Amino acid sequence: MICAACGEWADAPTVDGDVLLCRGCGHREPFHRLPVFALTGPSGTGKSTVCKRLGALLGDDVLVLEQDVLWIGALRDPADDFGSFRQTWLRMIAMLNQSGRPSVLCGTVAPPQFESRPERLLFSEIHYLALVADDDVLRARLSARPAWRGWQDEARIADMLRFNAWVKANAATTDPPMELLDTTHAPVAETAAAVAAWVRARLRV
Repeated sequence: MICAACGEWADAPTVDGDVLLCRGCGHREPFHRLPVFALTGPSGTGKSTVCKRLGALLGDDVLVLEQDVLWIGALRDPADDFGSFRQTWLRMIAMLNQSGRPSVLCGTVAPPQFESRPERLLFSEIHYLALVADDDVLRARLSARPAWRGWQDEARIADMLRFNAWVKANAATTDPPMELLDTTHAPVAETAAAVAAWVRARLRV
């Protein structure tokens, strides 16, 4: 974050309630610490398709963002578990939240990848809803994708099926836990409505 008073950049933000603090000059800036709604899960479970429908279902209450729009070369470094990608998204969402509206981020992420980052302090809560599906259905969906997306690689599909199994097995024990929504047989409209209801229920709280 960049201090509005002295212009210093902070690699690790400091907050005090709803105030952003500058460690350099002590400047205190009012700051909206709003929740984030992370719609996650393996590839092929319907995140991007559902994301396109959420704006119409949720209206002006939230901002709906597709994580993959920043999946670019400079941010795709697996050496640090894609830390630059995570950092960029969290900082961007924190700035967008200053509009007074929380954000829904649609894209694959596991709680440890966000909860361990310094930017986590910029939000009141991060809620996680993971879409999952039966392995045979997930395999069929991924195999049917256009060739340019690279899912004709059996090893890549196997990796995603392992992640699908990991999400199902560990959702209840991550910190915070992930809620699960099975999209194996659900029509897209039904899944989108369920995700919107999930977000609205937490907005009311």
